Amino acid sequence: MTSKRNVLFIMCDQLRFDYLSCAEHKSLKTPNIDRLAGRGVRFTNAYVQSTVCGPSRMSAYTGRYVRSHGSTHNGVPLRIGEPTLGDHLREVGVRCALIGKTHMRADEEGMERLGIARDSIIGVRVAECGFEPLERDDGLHPSTNYDPDPAYDSYLREHGFDAENPWEHWANSGEGANGENFNGWLLVHADKPARIPEEHSETPYMTRRAMRFIEEAEAKGEAWCAHLSYIKPHWPYIVPAPYHNMYGKADIQPPIRSEAERGSPNPIFEAFQQERYSKNFSRDEVRETVIPCYMVLIKQIDDQLGHLFDFMDKRGLFGKTLVVFTSDHGDYLGDHWLGEKYLFHDVAAKVPMIVYDPRPEADATRGTTSAALVEMIDLAPTFLDFFGGKAKPHSLEGRSLLPLTSGERQSLRNHAVSEYDYSGDAARLKLAMPVSGCKLYMITDGRFKLVHGEGVPPMFFDLGNDPGELRDLGREPSAAGDIERLRKALMRWLALPNNRITVPDEWLTDIDGKIGHFDPIVGSGVLIGYWDEAELAQQQEARRRWLARQGRK
Repeated sequence: MTSKRNVLFIMCDQLRFDYLSCAEHKSLKTPNIDRLAGRGVRFTNAYVQSTVCGPSRMSAYTGRYVRSHGSTHNGVPLRIGEPTLGDHLREVGVRCALIGKTHMRADEEGMERLGIARDSIIGVRVAECGFEPLERDDGLHPSTNYDPDPAYDSYLREHGFDAENPWEHWANSGEGANGENFNGWLLVHADKPARIPEEHSETPYMTRRAMRFIEEAEAKGEAWCAHLSYIKPHWPYIVPAPYHNMYGKADIQPPIRSEAERGSPNPIFEAFQQERYSKNFSRDEVRETVIPCYMVLIKQIDDQLGHLFDFMDKRGLFGKTLVVFTSDHGDYLGDHWLGEKYLFHDVAAKVPMIVYDPRPEADATRGTTSAALVEMIDLAPTFLDFFGGKAKPHSLEGRSLLPLTSGERQSLRNHAVSEYDYSGDAARLKLAMPVSGCKLYMITDGRFKLVHGEGVPPMFFDLGNDPGELRDLGREPSAAGDIERLRKALMRWLALPNNRITVPDEWLTDIDGKIGHFDPIVGSGVLIGYWDEAELAQQQEARRRWLARQGRK
């Protein structure tokens, strides 16, 4: 029953799958996330549907591939009318709240066309991915009109940290030994402490907001889904003391890269290697300054999750709450001579995913890992399934993970797919591609990975023999058979989008039991192809007899 169940949906931003101690990072310790993994299932092959924030999150919140929901890049609105997680859960009596980031842009043109006011109940829902925005904060508030004056700024001012832009001046700037203010956007300052006391920084602040929401919902006896969406370890790479110097050069893992990757790379790969962020992260000095900060941002999240999990334990919430921990994409951090996240190596496209299922049926899988291919779109149908909602495969393209957490099944699919539209990147100009041709697709069966794009050679990796993806076999004759096999699987996927979302499959299959007994259309009075009265009478009589056998008139 929904009144006895809840969901805590934790998403980090730009957290790599391999930057957890339970994923065997050599130095980083994340005991609280590890504790969750010990209670649940850690999926080791979880792929996002896009390697950039907005499209990836829109897939998480709609349960649909990018090719289906159409929000192909940051800043591209999620068109009005796309059902979202909040919509699906509201139908089964669940309060669905956002605490943190979505990176959604509302379809304001569509809202205006339909006469929906932004501040109306419906307007808020369609503008916020269906969530109740307890506090939305996309985490980037430079001193421009990009996303000014978040609620967090008011909080900082209330605690004495006043400035025209407290987010930038205090929380995301570094402080020197003599009180200097260093620009936190600049990578060179990642080794300096942020100017804000740790308890007032963004990660503890959002954790406390989540706990307050849970307390409120529990006091009201509501079934709830709390989406705690941390904005870290995404840049700006800066963190308060005492975290800022917890890790150093000796703690970082060696880069996953080879000189051969710069020899004669695929043109799209080469174009992204030439970006400013890639050139900088290819320098050891930059990696050695930034990665320790990236690590402690994760450490801070883990510490805060320890407080949150203790809070839940004291209230007995783990007995009725499904908990998911994941990320919207990874971060290259200089691997493969790249920065940011836009291509499809595992460090960018694969994410941590831990699912704690409180049901007794999941007891047998606690503390295990699963190599099953799972996707970010699987979370929405998982939550709906957990709350007892009816499956919606006509609109939710993902699949519930509960058969995996219960051990009922070992796998859900044969392939995982991710997409990226690079039309907004300099790569489009470097390759002289039209906007319409800048779509990249990744498909993997867990052993092999193909990256396909119009106008560029394929990239292809044998993950079994080359888990670091250091050797692109896309132009190797010996790989042609496997490339063609995955290409055909990708073409089949492209040919079968779930575009009919307004009615379920049952709307079409309801007549299956009637066909063979009579022509189902005669009941509607719409008569197609009949010759004369006798032919029609025969079908009407057959229909009457069938209805009588069913006990219907």
